[in-house]
Amino acid sequence: MSLTLGEKLRQAREERGISISEVAEQTRISPHYLDSIENDDYRTLPGGIFNKGFVKSYAKYVGLDEQEALQDYARLISSQDGEQEDQPKTYRPEVLTDDRASSSMLPTIIFAVIILGLMTWGLLKLVDYIQNQPSQPAANTNTAANPPAGNTNAAPVNANTSQPLPSTNEIAAEIKVTEDVATTVVVDGKTSFPTVKPDAPFAVKAESSLKVSYSKSKAAAVQLTLNGKPVTLPAQGPPNQATIRFEINKENIVQILQSGQIAGGTPPAGAANTNTANTANAARPR
Repeated sequence: MSLTLGEKLRQAREERGISISEVAEQTRISPHYLDSIENDDYRTLPGGIFNKGFVKSYAKYVGLDEQEALQDYARLISSQDGEQEDQPKTYRPEVLTDDRASSSMLPTIIFAVIILGLMTWGLLKLVDYIQNQPSQPAANTNTAANPPAGNTNAAPVNANTSQPLPSTNEIAAEIKVTEDVATTVVVDGKTSFPTVKPDAPFAVKAESSLKVSYSKSKAAAVQLTLNGKPVTLPAQGPPNQATIRFEINKENIVQILQSGQIAGGTPPAGAANTNTANTANAARPR
């Protein structure tokens, strides 16, 4: 038996580990309306072009074909008896008399005048404060330019104390899987919904931020390489969430590359022994 439009939308949302509240926040659609759409109940929705817009936005956000979703919606509406459900509700505008219009605008005008007065007062105080600030003397650069002579015989660097890290000028990630995994990927604020397959690793580059999420049930199937270095992913997310989420950005990429794991993951085999050996080499007397 084929799935209805609402069942398709719910299934796609749950496969990507997305909640109703997240869809509502990103699409600006009421959670009540989204719940009605998933239940194929359009009686509480405005109808007409509004319903089509809701269906199209919802389908796009969870990675379904928008035109196919609209066709499913049209078939569903045509099969229902209530033709009026597909017509937008009309509202009769209330006509205000001159007296009522004037009285209704009075509080707004008063509020605007008060805000304008406060802004003007604040601007004047700021200008006065800036004008009264003493000029700062130029910093003495001679001290920094001529550092005191010291012992120039620097101790040799122990080559075993640290391993060179890959470049962190960009975030270059490659996701490999052992089975099909539906993911949500946000690259520098742009969202996509790739389904990664075992024979087709998903490679992506970001300038400032990379966010990835997928179902917790697929945790064992996902592997990550960051800037050419394997990184251990979390084995499981928070107990109250059905998804595993992680973010890589300019602030945490160095820590991730140094530790070889993302918070919540198990360090790769040999990582702890390598760190212990490096620490011992650094502490050994020269």
